Amino acid sequence: MTTLTVIAHITAKDDTIALVKAELEKLIPATRSEEGCIRYDLFQDNEKPTHFMFHESWATRELWQTHMENQHLKDFSAATEGAVEPFVLHEMTEVN
Repeated sequence: MTTLTVIAHITAKDDTIALVKAELEKLIPATRSEEGCIRYDLFQDNEKPTHFMFHESWATRELWQTHMENQHLKDFSAATEGAVEPFVLHEMTEVN
């Protein structure tokens, strides 16, 4: 079975970095406990602190899609409305 890797790029507006970071950190424990979550790691760019990236691995695309509909992501969207630029998501498969 091939796992799905997702790279999610999130960009905070300059004056909302602390808010966005705190809300992103809230996603980690809830998401890591979801069915099918293999990896869910958050990174912040050292040179451009407005840029965050999640490196995610999921057992299946379907389980990732279920994750995308979960309440904690809806709560994040509500809490950060107007504070982030549009997300850029990349669905990827590892090349061996």
